[in-house]
Amino acid sequence: MIISDLEFGEVVVRKNTLARGVKFSVSTSGRLSMSVPARTPNFLIKRFLNSNRDRIREKLPVNDPATQRTRDYQKKVLMKKAREYLPYRLEYYAKLYGYNYDKCRLTHANTRWGSCSSRKTISLNIGLMKLPEPLRDYVILHELAHLNHMDHSKAFWAEVGTHDPRYKIHDKKLKLFSPGV
Repeated sequence: MIISDLEFGEVVVRKNTLARGVKFSVSTSGRLSMSVPARTPNFLIKRFLNSNRDRIREKLPVNDPATQRTRDYQKKVLMKKAREYLPYRLEYYAKLYGYNYDKCRLTHANTRWGSCSSRKTISLNIGLMKLPEPLRDYVILHELAHLNHMDHSKAFWAEVGTHDPRYKIHDKKLKLFSPGV
């Protein structure tokens, strides 16, 4: 549930069956989050928010609502671009080098550019759309190589190197960017 607040913007409220009290935190988007017991009525949630404003201001770095909206817009634009590009680029390299995967997922994780599961699902971060094409391709080739090697062994890096001879340079450059949106 989301509550709109003039000071904090959108406040994400999670009703939790295991919660014994109200807890405040800040989500990765910079929004204020509240965890409340499952049967807490909405008017009490709003009352608790209002009575704890000073404490929230002191303790939690909540983003300005305008910043939240800007980030949401950026995510929406990147997701649109990513949908139009990343699955097709992944498919291109998979066919080119003979890889088989089951599914491509697009994410907006703050810490990973991509991942590959043992169920042959490749996840790619929409933040890749902010990178130069050679770095995007490096991440895609990196994840495809995980289909054969679910670790970062010498064999894994050798496979990455056969498809991207400049992978060490690309890996270093990639560390200069942040996957978060």
